[in-house]
Amino acid sequence: MTQLPRIGAGVALAGALLLAGCAQPALRPTDAAAQFYRGRLALQVEGQQSQSFSASFELQGNAREGELSLSAPIGGTVAQLAWNDKSATLRQGGQTREFHSLDELAAQATGTPLPIAALFDWLRGVNTPAPGWEVDLSQLAEGRLRARRSDPPPAADLRVALER
Repeated sequence: MTQLPRIGAGVALAGALLLAGCAQPALRPTDAAAQFYRGRLALQVEGQQSQSFSASFELQGNAREGELSLSAPIGGTVAQLAWNDKSATLRQGGQTREFHSLDELAAQATGTPLPIAALFDWLRGVNTPAPGWEVDLSQLAEGRLRARRSDPPPAADLRVALER
Protein backbone atom coordinates (compact mmCIF):
# COMPACT_ATOMS: atom_id res chain seq x y z
CA MET A 1 0.00 0.00 0.00
CA THR A 2 1.17 3.49 -0.64
CA GLN A 3 1.60 5.73 2.34
CA LEU A 4 -1.16 8.31 2.73
CA PRO A 5 -1.56 9.81 -0.75
CA ARG A 6 -2.89 13.38 -0.73
CA ILE A 7 -5.01 13.60 2.40
CA GLY A 8 -5.30 9.93 3.07
CA ALA A 9 -5.05 10.97 6.65
CA GLY A 10 -8.72 11.77 6.58
CA VAL A 11 -9.52 8.11 6.89
CA ALA A 12 -8.97 8.17 10.22
CA LEU A 13 -11.86 9.24 10.84
CA ALA A 14 -12.55 7.41 10.10
CA GLY A 15 -12.17 7.48 9.81
CA ALA A 16 -12.86 7.09 10.62
CA LEU A 17 -12.34 6.94 11.45
CA LEU A 18 -12.21 6.10 12.09
CA LEU A 19 -10.84 4.72 12.25
CA ALA A 20 -7.68 2.58 16.52
CA GLY A 21 -5.98 1.11 19.53
CA CYS A 22 -6.96 -0.69 22.63
CA ALA A 23 -10.16 0.41 24.25
CA GLN A 24 -9.23 2.32 27.35
CA PRO A 25 -11.12 4.38 29.87
CA ALA A 26 -12.44 7.69 28.62
CA LEU A 27 -9.83 10.42 28.31
CA ARG A 28 -12.29 12.89 29.76
CA PRO A 29 -13.87 11.29 32.81
CA THR A 30 -16.69 13.82 32.74
CA ASP A 31 -17.74 12.70 29.25
CA ALA A 32 -19.00 9.12 29.50
CA ALA A 33 -19.27 8.90 25.70
CA ALA A 34 -15.57 9.72 25.10
CA GLN A 35 -13.40 6.88 23.81
CA PHE A 36 -9.70 6.33 23.14
CA TYR A 37 -8.21 3.98 20.57
CA ARG A 38 -4.71 3.42 19.22
CA GLY A 39 -3.57 1.17 16.40
CA ARG A 40 -3.22 0.91 12.64
CA LEU A 41 -5.75 1.36 9.88
CA ALA A 42 -5.87 0.73 6.18
CA LEU A 43 -8.40 1.92 3.63
CA GLN A 44 -8.69 0.81 0.04
CA VAL A 45 -11.08 2.59 -2.30
CA GLU A 46 -11.75 0.98 -5.68
CA GLY A 47 -12.76 2.87 -8.78
CA GLN A 48 -11.30 4.60 -11.81
CA GLN A 49 -8.42 5.80 -9.69
CA SER A 50 -8.12 3.18 -6.99
CA GLN A 51 -6.32 4.39 -3.93
CA SER A 52 -5.14 2.80 -0.74
CA PHE A 53 -3.28 3.97 2.29
CA SER A 54 -2.38 2.97 5.80
CA ALA A 55 -1.34 4.77 8.96
CA SER A 56 -0.87 4.43 12.69
CA PHE A 57 -3.40 6.43 14.63
CA GLU A 58 -4.65 7.69 17.94
CA LEU A 59 -8.34 8.48 18.16
CA GLN A 60 -10.10 10.10 21.09
CA GLY A 61 -13.59 11.39 21.65
CA ASN A 62 -16.76 10.33 19.88
CA ALA A 63 -18.65 11.03 16.65
CA ARG A 64 -19.72 14.48 17.91
CA GLU A 65 -16.38 15.76 19.24
CA GLY A 66 -12.89 14.36 19.02
CA GLU A 67 -9.37 14.30 17.68
CA LEU A 68 -7.47 11.96 15.40
CA SER A 69 -3.71 11.91 14.89
CA LEU A 70 -2.29 9.93 11.95
CA SER A 71 1.34 8.90 11.75
CA ALA A 72 3.48 7.33 9.06
CA PRO A 73 4.67 3.79 9.83
CA ILE A 74 8.23 5.05 10.32
CA GLY A 75 7.07 7.76 12.70
CA GLY A 76 6.14 11.40 12.43
CA THR A 77 2.69 12.91 12.43
CA VAL A 78 1.18 13.05 8.95
CA ALA A 79 -2.09 14.76 9.84
CA GLN A 80 -4.22 15.88 12.76
CA LEU A 81 -7.99 16.10 12.63
CA ALA A 82 -10.27 17.74 15.17
CA TRP A 83 -14.05 18.03 15.07
CA ASN A 84 -17.10 19.10 16.99
CA ASP A 85 -20.77 19.44 16.08
CA LYS A 86 -20.09 22.72 14.21
CA SER A 87 -16.92 22.09 12.18
CA ALA A 88 -13.98 19.85 11.39
CA THR A 89 -10.35 20.84 10.90
CA LEU A 90 -7.53 19.07 9.10
CA ARG A 91 -3.93 20.13 9.85
CA GLN A 92 -1.43 18.66 7.44
CA GLY A 93 1.90 19.82 6.06
CA GLY A 94 1.72 23.21 7.76
CA GLN A 95 -1.71 23.91 6.27
CA THR A 96 -5.13 23.97 7.91
CA ARG A 97 -8.38 23.20 6.11
CA GLU A 98 -11.85 23.73 7.57
CA PHE A 99 -14.95 21.64 6.79
CA HIS A 100 -18.58 21.87 7.89
CA SER A 101 -18.57 18.37 9.38
CA LEU A 102 -16.45 15.32 10.05
CA ASP A 103 -18.36 13.42 7.35
CA GLU A 104 -17.47 16.12 4.80
CA LEU A 105 -13.82 16.08 5.86
CA ALA A 106 -13.65 12.29 5.60
CA ALA A 107 -15.29 12.23 2.16
CA GLN A 108 -12.97 14.95 0.83
CA ALA A 109 -9.88 13.37 2.33
CA THR A 110 -10.52 9.77 1.32
CA GLY A 111 -12.58 10.14 -1.83
CA THR A 112 -15.45 8.23 -0.28
CA PRO A 113 -18.05 8.75 2.46
CA LEU A 114 -17.30 6.92 5.70
CA PRO A 115 -19.87 6.04 8.39
CA ILE A 116 -18.17 7.87 11.26
CA ALA A 117 -20.95 7.50 13.87
CA ALA A 118 -21.23 3.78 13.12
CA LEU A 119 -17.44 3.39 13.25
CA PHE A 120 -17.33 4.60 16.85
CA ASP A 121 -20.05 2.06 17.70
CA TRP A 122 -18.23 -0.70 15.82
CA LEU A 123 -15.06 -0.04 17.82
CA ARG A 124 -17.14 -0.55 20.97
CA GLY A 125 -18.52 -3.82 19.59
CA VAL A 126 -21.96 -2.48 18.67
CA ASN A 127 -23.08 -3.63 15.19
CA THR A 128 -24.75 -0.38 14.15
CA PRO A 129 -26.05 -0.55 10.57
CA ALA A 130 -24.61 1.87 8.02
CA PRO A 131 -26.17 2.08 4.53
CA GLY A 132 -24.10 0.10 2.03
CA TRP A 133 -21.58 -1.10 4.65
CA GLU A 134 -21.10 -4.57 6.07
CA VAL A 135 -18.99 -4.81 9.21
CA ASP A 136 -17.24 -7.88 10.58
CA LEU A 137 -16.83 -7.63 14.35
CA SER A 138 -16.00 -11.32 14.83
CA GLN A 139 -12.32 -10.55 15.59
CA LEU A 140 -12.86 -7.44 17.70
CA ALA A 141 -11.82 -9.34 20.85
CA GLU A 142 -8.44 -9.81 19.12
CA GLY A 143 -8.36 -6.12 18.23
CA ARG A 144 -9.39 -6.42 14.58
CA LEU A 145 -12.29 -4.87 12.72
CA ARG A 146 -13.13 -4.94 9.03
CA ALA A 147 -15.84 -3.07 7.17
CA ARG A 148 -16.67 -3.22 3.47
CA ARG A 149 -18.88 -0.98 1.40
CA SER A 150 -20.32 -2.13 -1.88
CA ASP A 151 -23.01 0.48 -2.48
CA PRO A 152 -22.85 3.20 -3.57
CA PRO A 153 -19.71 2.85 -5.66
CA PRO A 154 -16.81 3.03 -5.37
CA ALA A 155 -16.35 -0.05 -3.22
CA ALA A 156 -14.29 0.50 -0.07
CA ASP A 157 -12.52 -1.79 2.37
CA LEU A 158 -11.58 -0.51 5.84
CA ARG A 159 -9.40 -2.51 8.22
CA VAL A 160 -8.50 -1.56 11.77
CA ALA A 161 -5.97 -3.30 14.03
CA LEU A 162 -6.09 -2.08 17.62
CA GLU A 163 -3.08 -2.07 19.90
CA ARG A 164 -3.39 -4.26 22.93
